[in-house]
Order: sequence, then structure tokens, then C-alpha cells
Amino acid sequence: MKATHPPAILVLAGEEWRYWCRSRLVLAVSLLFLLLLVAVSTLTAVQMTAENAHRAQHQRESEQQFLAQPDRHPHRMVHYGHYVFRPPAPLAIFDPGLDAVTGQAMFLEGHRQNSATFSAAAGSAAMTGIAQLTPALLYQLFAPLLLILLGHGALVREREAGTLSPLLAQGLSDRALLAGKALALLGVCLLLLIPLIASALGAVVRGESMLAAMALVGVYGLYLLGWAGLTLLASFVLRQRSTVLAVLAALWLVLTLVLPAMAVNISARAVPLAGKIETELAMLAEKRDLSDGHRLHGAAAEQLRADLFQQYGVQRLEDLPVNIRGLFAQQAEQALTASMNKYAEKRMQKETRQAQWMATQGWFAPPLALAIASRRIAGTDLAHHHRFLRQAEALRYEFVQGLNRVHAEQLPYIDDINRNRDAAAYDRTRMAASNWRLLDSFALDRADAATRLARAAAPVASLAAWLGLLGILLFWVGGRVRL
Repeated sequence: MKATHPPAILVLAGEEWRYWCRSRLVLAVSLLFLLLLVAVSTLTAVQMTAENAHRAQHQRESEQQFLAQPDRHPHRMVHYGHYVFRPPAPLAIFDPGLDAVTGQAMFLEGHRQNSATFSAAAGSAAMTGIAQLTPALLYQLFAPLLLILLGHGALVREREAGTLSPLLAQGLSDRALLAGKALALLGVCLLLLIPLIASALGAVVRGESMLAAMALVGVYGLYLLGWAGLTLLASFVLRQRSTVLAVLAALWLVLTLVLPAMAVNISARAVPLAGKIETELAMLAEKRDLSDGHRLHGAAAEQLRADLFQQYGVQRLEDLPVNIRGLFAQQAEQALTASMNKYAEKRMQKETRQAQWMATQGWFAPPLALAIASRRIAGTDLAHHHRFLRQAEALRYEFVQGLNRVHAEQLPYIDDINRNRDAAAYDRTRMAASNWRLLDSFALDRADAATRLARAAAPVASLAAWLGLLGILLFWVGGRVRL
């Protein structure tokens, strides 16, 4: 019975793997990188899991502390305030994104919109300016180097060793040769994706959508295949191994470091942001024209008094069934919040335009496109930070206005204006602590998987376009192998 032989493509791929395993340098570097990848993935997962537990605990303690306050004047509770904490996304165990630099908590109080604070970068070794090592960063920057190390000699090594002519003389076609080398590198890409798949499944256990988790794996798969294709193309086109390494190293340097840095500078210049001091001065200037909710005076107060007298048919503030001071506080807070939201939205819109400029430049730098797509799918991008800011502000406004309603509907006006007369008068202005339960628990409403994937469509399309272009070039070059 005639023995069957494996296809030539599989034989070539197997020979390529045997060559790599015989090279101590290649084997050592590959094992070191895989160990580093596994270690960083594990440490990042442990860190983000602990961070999630800590923030959830702080959120519970903050809410319990607010609800445990004794009977007080409702406006004192407006200024007592409340903290909200942003929980990390499930896929942050792989790509923390902006988590370390955007702040994880906000203090909510009346008459102010505070910035997010307690960023990890502000209180850690990240202050040195060295980027935090994450699994995503390893894949984006260093996985291409491993593919270059393994694949740069795919064809040029055969040419230099004099084995290319015998291979082709045995009836092996040019494209079969290319396919065998490509299959070997494909195996490397699949091996590199194993830690990412493990992280993605871990995120699914933590509540992430399977669609988003697998989409993240697919995007990184596209990226690795692109570098594998670029490495093969250089090995097939160039004739000397040293030249292949030099060209690929230069391309890695430009694509992963130079172009992304240039994109940041270009985006910042294209859409400049106003400084914090400049914005606050403009807000203070506008605030002077608004009513002060603590003092019942001015045209707005007079108009409110006239409207209430007409509505209830009375002539004195004491005869109103509601406390005008609480109503005026509501009115002033509404106007002030509209003003603060205007400036906040203006800044967020400019930040979004900067991010759009960055995404556009991802068409010229695949690593930048991958970083943007990765954060958008993981829910650790700028849009999700803005989402946190808006939801925190909505909670702030709701609980402040709720306390103002307690002030207006439950505290008599006559007791309110006489609260400093004596201790008994002051005690009459203390509202029951049960009113503080108007505060809702904060739970960040993240965008669903379909929305995140739609936002990542453009950078993913740029990665697919790069891979398609490389595929066309490889197909063309694969039929024209030069000895």
C-alpha cells in the first residue's frame, strides 16, 4: 500500500518550527516573552480585580456614611456631599486604558462640579513618566518584535543557505513556499493569542459580553497577522538577512513609537483645549450674573415671590404653603448647573474631537489604530470616562435638588429664618434623617457591546485595510520568488 505524505505546506511549516526550536536565542527570547506576557496578564488581572473590590467597598462606605447622618438642616446635607467611584470595566484586566490617568472618584456637592480625582498615576510609580506595563501594551509594542525575530529569515535564510533552488527544483511552487512560511507564523500568532483568550474569558466571568471579549481577541489577531505579513513580505523582497532586520526594525520604530507620538502632538495642535484656570475664570465671571441660592434677593427672587403670591393668593411669605428659600435654592441650582454643564460639555466635545483626530491618523499607524480599537471595545476609552462624568453629574443634581425639595416642602419658612434665635429654634430646622434616603446608589451604566463595537469600527477597518493590502502584495510577490 502506498504511503501518504503530508502536504508540502505542512512540511515547510513544520521545518520552520524545528528551525526555531533548534536556535537557542530564538527559543530563549520566545519563552521569555511568553512568560512575561503570562506574568503581566496575571498581575494586571489581580490588580484590577482588587481595584474593583476596593472601589465597590469605598462606594458602599460613602453611601452608608451619607445615609447615617443625623437630623440636620437639609442645606447642610447639600454641602456635606457624597463620593462616587468609577468601577473598572471587566476587560480592564487586559487593557486598563485611561483608568490610571482619568481619576476614579468624584466628590458631589451643591453648587460645584468637581473633577475626577484619585487617579492611580497621581499616587504611584507612574509619576516617573514610564508607561505602565499592561498585556495590551505588550501585544501592541513587543509582540511585533517577536514576529520579526522569528520570521525575518523565512525566505532570505533559504536563499543565503543555498536551499531555495533545491526546494523549487522539487516542484514546489512559489506560492506553496509562501504558504508554508505563512502557516508557521500563523501558528506563532495563535500561540500568542492564548493569554489574551484567557483574559477575555476571565472578563466574561466578571460580567463582560462574550461578543465584546471575542471581538477584542479578533482585533489583536488582525494586528498580529499584519505584522506577520509585513515580516514575510520583507523577507521575500529583500535579499540579505541584515537588510531585512534593519528595515523591519526601522518600520517597527516608526509605526509603534514615532507616528503615535506625532499623532498626539498633531491632535493637540488641531484642537487646543482651554486651561483649567482660564475655564474657571470664565465660569466665575458668568456665575456673578446668576442668583445666589443662599440669599433671597435680586430680580429673580422678586419675580419668584410675586409668582408665588399670585399662585397661592397670599400677601406674606409666612403664609405660603411652601418655603420660598428652598424653592429659590432649587431655581438657583438649576441655573448654575446649566452654566456648569455648558462649560463641561464644551470641554468634553473638544476632547472628543481630539480623539477623533487621533483615530483618523490610525490609518497611517496600525499600532495606534489597535490601541484605539482596544480601548473602545474594552470600555476604557475617553468616551466611557465622559460617560462616568455625565452620570455622576446627573446623580449630583438629582440629590441636591431632592434636598432642596425637602427644604421647600417640609421646613416652614418662619422656622427657617429664625433658626439662629436659640437652640430650640435651631432644632426645629433639623429634618428627619430618613430624608437622606433620597440618594440613589451609584452604578455606572456602561455602553453595551454592540455600541462599543460600532465605535471601534473605523480603527478596525483600518487594520483590516492594512492586512488586505499586505495580502495582495504577498500574493503578487509570492509568484515571483527570486533565487
